[in-house]
Amino acid sequence: MANGFFITGTDTGIGKSWCSAALIWKLQQQGFNVAGMKPIASGCVETAEGLKNEDALLLQQFSSQPIPYSEINPYAFKPAIAPHIAAEQADICINLESIKQNFDVISSRFDFTIVEGVGGWLVPLNDQQSVADLATTLGLPVIMVVGIRLGCINHALLTAQQIQQSGCQLVGWIANTTDVEMKEIQRNIETIDAMVDAPLLGTTPFLKQFDQQQLAAAIDINTLI
Repeated sequence: MANGFFITGTDTGIGKSWCSAALIWKLQQQGFNVAGMKPIASGCVETAEGLKNEDALLLQQFSSQPIPYSEINPYAFKPAIAPHIAAEQADICINLESIKQNFDVISSRFDFTIVEGVGGWLVPLNDQQSVADLATTLGLPVIMVVGIRLGCINHALLTAQQIQQSGCQLVGWIANTTDVEMKEIQRNIETIDAMVDAPLLGTTPFLKQFDQQQLAAAIDINTLI
């Protein structure tokens, strides 16, 4: 049994956080003690306790036990820009070993830790490393969230290929409906499913507001645990 999963996506804004929170909730319903972690986040807001990110707060909220925000999101940046640029502007270098130490502290207390990436698979984190290196450093199997919209086939196939070339294990993918007006939604999903060497874990519905029960009901995790 893996001690967690790394959630990546075909792009930014395609539902990684909602799917991550739904996975946390679903695992909890099966009796597991589960934590959420978003190590790097851009687009944070100023609070009395410092910079905080909406997605990281969602994962904190759904974690089985209280976790300090600084452990869930050790690198928080205010501008909603690429993380390596935001880090450079803040005169900070994102250190993957530091993130691994945070992850080890959290994962030692939980059955599963769901780690959400930032942006897509090859988004730079510093001058030499990307999200792919973060997933590799944590040593977690990967779940790919595909935003079902125009262009999703190409984005899904390229991302899946890069995950495998990085030496990570792609254990499944989620088709997240982001554009209900897209033509031939089911045909697009079937095409990706036929060409990606990992099981389709489910097709999540288009939602205007987060609903963990609806999202979790659409995802089958039996092959993962």
